[in-house]
Amino acid sequence: MAVVEQLLRSEADGSISFGNHTLAAKAKLEDFPHGGDLYKVKTFQTMTKLEKNGMFLYESVPGTSVNELKETAEGMSFKVEGATDAQITLGLKDDTQYEVFVGGESAGKMSTGLGGKLNLSVELADMGEVDVKVVEA
Repeated sequence: MAVVEQLLRSEADGSISFGNHTLAAKAKLEDFPHGGDLYKVKTFQTMTKLEKNGMFLYESVPGTSVNELKETAEGMSFKVEGATDAQITLGLKDDTQYEVFVGGESAGKMSTGLGGKLNLSVELADMGEVDVKVVEA
């Protein structure tokens, strides 16, 4: 999987790809239309952040490259790549329990609080792309 050179793009299957974990300087793209929504991305080596209609959707520390992010009524899925292991925060439904799958294996069940944020760690160093799927439990 390659970094997303244009920072944010729509895919043919309706998903989006964003982020470039190889950038030494901060780059951002605002007001990107996709599926009737507006997206904003900020990305570079130490952080990648995605907002949808002004609301938090994804953040990683350090920065990551994300391909094929799909949102569903039950959660979201995406493929992520980075130079080192990453702490990822997702914006989901408030007070909801989710089961998290990383690399096809369950990482257990986790709950969101009032802000709807779910935190997970993903081992990325020398892994290439890693599939992440978060589904309502």
